[in-house]
Amino acid sequence: MKFGILFAGQGAQQAGMGLDFLSDPLFKETIDQASQACGLDLPEIWKNDRGQLDETRYVQPALVAFEYGIWQMLVRDTDLPVCGLAGLSLGEYGALLASGCLTWPAGLALVADRGEYMQLDSEKTASGMLALTKPDLPGLEDFLRAKQAAGQAVYLANYNSPKQVVLAGEKQLLPELGQEIADRKLAKRAIPLDVAGAFHTPLYQTASRKMGQRLKGEVFNAGTYPVISNSTCQPFAKEDLAKILEVQLMVPTHFDACVKGLLDLGMTASLEIGPGHALSAFAKQADKGLQTWQIGSLVEYQQFVEEEQNGFTK
Repeated sequence: MKFGILFAGQGAQQAGMGLDFLSDPLFKETIDQASQACGLDLPEIWKNDRGQLDETRYVQPALVAFEYGIWQMLVRDTDLPVCGLAGLSLGEYGALLASGCLTWPAGLALVADRGEYMQLDSEKTASGMLALTKPDLPGLEDFLRAKQAAGQAVYLANYNSPKQVVLAGEKQLLPELGQEIADRKLAKRAIPLDVAGAFHTPLYQTASRKMGQRLKGEVFNAGTYPVISNSTCQPFAKEDLAKILEVQLMVPTHFDACVKGLLDLGMTASLEIGPGHALSAFAKQADKGLQTWQIGSLVEYQQFVEEEQNGFTK
């Protein structure tokens, strides 16, 4: 058995996430380091008493720190045969930290700055996303090219799986676009997503430029495990990290290709770190025989460790 480790991205966050793990000394130490590095009280953000998890500037460091804390516990408590890592969008930073390509906790400060840059771009233009199920991809791409030629800021932002892509653009355009897509039978359903903006589109060019400047001071490492890039669909190389992470903010993600890359590396099981199980579902669509696990709570963590210690015989 070889594991591909999947790190959830923005949109997966849940109020109260991480609070049950704080009883673990290693996890708490990791989160204390993260809070200090980014100048935020991350457990307070997890509580979400003031709706902090709705804001990009808060949710990005909060989610990545949560995922990295779980990873640290897994390294301590298990001996998983890992073939590679991948994350969806923001989750890519969790994967890069876990592999050691980014240094902890400096890499978390980088995530906090990324969240701030993206928050500012989100506030400039009201934008959003639609998940499209069972898309007619060639027809959909032609349809969007025509809309763009007519001056509409609408794009395909996420290629999540063979059965789902995500459309992103100016919020006022999305209801009519979703209806037109349904009428033309370019997708089975158009589902509005509860996100802060049209991430991974040209609407985030300013954030991308700021990120490029910020990355100039960052230290990168080769990493322990290969991490498949959402942007290039290839494993990150140390010398290309800064360039790819700069453009990542405004180009589409290709999580479907990341899963295929992990399968090529020998993945026979996946472990999703973060709230929910969306990435596990995407991975299953690529390989129905894949065994999947998820860790988003302390109970799930304990169950997984027990199964690992028993040789995954249950």
